[in-house]
Amino acid sequence: MGSEQSVEESVVEEMTSTKDMIVLVTGGTGLVGKAIEKIVTTEELRPNEKWIFVGSKDCDLSDLDATRKMFAEHKPTHVIHLAAMVGGLFHNLRHNLQFFRKNMEINDNVLAVSDEIGVEKCVSCLSTCIFPDKTTYPIDETMVHNGPPHDSNFGYSYAKRMIDVLNRGYAQEHGRKYTAVIPCNVFGPHDNYNLQDGHVIPALIHKTYIAKRDGTPLEVFGSGTPLRQFIYSLDLARLFVWVLRNYEEIEPIILSVGEEDEVSIMDAVNAIVKAFDFKGKLVQDKTKADGQFKKTASNAKLRKYLPDFKFTPFDVAEIEPIILSVGEEDEVSIMDAVNAIVKAFDFKGKLVQDKTKADGQFKKTASNAKLRKYLPDFKFTPFDVAVKESVDWFVANYETARK
Repeated sequence: MGSEQSVEESVVEEMTSTKDMIVLVTGGTGLVGKAIEKIVTTEELRPNEKWIFVGSKDCDLSDLDATRKMFAEHKPTHVIHLAAMVGGLFHNLRHNLQFFRKNMEINDNVLAVSDEIGVEKCVSCLSTCIFPDKTTYPIDETMVHNGPPHDSNFGYSYAKRMIDVLNRGYAQEHGRKYTAVIPCNVFGPHDNYNLQDGHVIPALIHKTYIAKRDGTPLEVFGSGTPLRQFIYSLDLARLFVWVLRNYEEIEPIILSVGEEDEVSIMDAVNAIVKAFDFKGKLVQDKTKADGQFKKTASNAKLRKYLPDFKFTPFDVAEIEPIILSVGEEDEVSIMDAVNAIVKAFDFKGKLVQDKTKADGQFKKTASNAKLRKYLPDFKFTPFDVAVKESVDWFVANYETARK
């Protein structure tokens, strides 16, 4: 694919093929699954292509027999594996063993059954949390196994790392073309907005919604200084479809905005406050821990393939392993994220920071150089734009949103 071709053009071009393809998407009712469903249903699909989206209610993927039964029913030729036991920082801190065991079962079953029935290609979803805690930045695809991950979520992280090990094993012994993507922090419509167990953006959106509705202060845990790269779920969905059709390596690829788009948690808070038009008081509890300060990922590999991909601006995105990540320059602090959410809600109340709560890993910047090698022009949605759209989605769907 030439560097002048957009990911959207690439997707449409690939869809003109006449080969039958049945794509089974596990975790298809979650944040990323819903985004992929929206993208594929709004593109011009070929008539002999079928997409099947399944969730936890359809099959317990930790049960091998149930997994075999579901795969036998749908007979997929391709799989996008998103299903996982997931949770935010504090949920991981409390249940590392549970996260490890459950996700190991799910991942082993999905890949084993894919191999058994002859699935041609399986693309699994990893996370930048799999990278070593002690490392240099930006992180890239070659650094996955260079050291232990951060203690806060070691169970989930090690289980996700093992997908890469399984992919390499199936390639070596069975000639399978199974790979994985590594997105940075994903947010968007259909996220989990649980106040205790949700990830930072959806939890902040829910908090700001309540603070504005009830006229109470908005409390933010930690210092707000940790930096993160955030990717809008619809951007990630477009990249997932591209990987399924075009990416031929076994090595994972980072899907991320650029390093220049990294924002602090307080930046995120401000974006959310702006999106809500929140005018209340903002209170920081700095006794709460921050977690990992920085984990910047490189999207150089992604940009090699999609140099012109346009990411959605963070403050416009709905509050609705290539490493799939924005670039290192797009990393923001948790407080940046808080501020983005406060802005999206137009929240005018008090912001309270509880700094007794853990921050998690301070930084985990990922490199998307590999992604940029393939897609040098891929445009990520700006952080503020993505936050605004996400806030609008959450407000419109408050009664039915997961929380």
